[in-house]
Amino acid sequence: MTREALLGYLPSGYPKRYLYELLADYPQRAGKMMRPSICIATARAFGVSPAVAVRSAVAIELLHNAMLVHDDIQDGSELRRGAPTLHMLHGVPLAINAGDALFLLSLRPLLDNMGLFGSGLGLRILREMEAVSWHSLEGQAIELGWIRENVLELDDADYLKMVLKKTCWLATIHPSRIGALIGSRGTLDLEPFIRFGFFLGAAFQIQDDLLNLSPDDRYGKELNGDLLEGKRSLLLVHAYRHGSTVERARMTKLFQRPREKRSEQDVGWLLTLMAACDSVGYARRFAHALAGAALHQFDLIYGKLPQSRDKAFLQGLATWIFLR
Repeated sequence: MTREALLGYLPSGYPKRYLYELLADYPQRAGKMMRPSICIATARAFGVSPAVAVRSAVAIELLHNAMLVHDDIQDGSELRRGAPTLHMLHGVPLAINAGDALFLLSLRPLLDNMGLFGSGLGLRILREMEAVSWHSLEGQAIELGWIRENVLELDDADYLKMVLKKTCWLATIHPSRIGALIGSRGTLDLEPFIRFGFFLGAAFQIQDDLLNLSPDDRYGKELNGDLLEGKRSLLLVHAYRHGSTVERARMTKLFQRPREKRSEQDVGWLLTLMAACDSVGYARRFAHALAGAALHQFDLIYGKLPQSRDKAFLQGLATWIFLR
């Protein structure tokens, strides 16, 4: 439903070759569509038709794709959803412009919501979109700042604060809150959805970090790209914390170099260090504990609702994130 509705929002015209073809690229690639699915399923679990939530789902997906375009440039990523990133195909200037256009485009479905919900609820949804955009940008700034200043003295709480903003708000908290707003016509308390979305989203991100070490064809990103980029994953934070003084000094020196100066040998050494510190096992156990906490929050929110396909889907996310 989201894909079909999203196609109706993709503009055409001049300059097609330099803007509109680029803008449409990521939204038409085969992504997981987790965010819009959570939005629609939450709304349906609370008793409304999916057609009522689909515009908001489209807005979430467009915002996500806009951020992906910019993230790929900032991270120097080469692959996205199994194909070259937009800036690898068209260059950085045009890719940045297309990402900006996707941000603007994400507002159109929300403006259309005004006619569907009225100005009261429509404005609340729009304000939620503004809030999640700020959270995401702040989270991205934190991670980019750590990379720029080569900050490695981090603990698990630092990592989780960054992930809350960078990943959880847009991936799981925001779609849940929007779905709940729509499903309840603004009567539900939205605070519990922050806890549910945080636990689920953090588990999702840690599993994503683990998949980056050994992706399959479904993953669609480059092998060990996070290590090449110097992303402060839980794996990296744990390995640095448990490494020897010499190993920590070597890691610090390694990440002082730009990405293009990091070699396969560097990645191999990091993987060996992570294996010696059992960083993979630690991250996996951490993610499963978070997923368990998400299920507890799910029961508090959805426990009294009647059984439905949508309720089962939302509950199943805590397992799906490890099977994708």
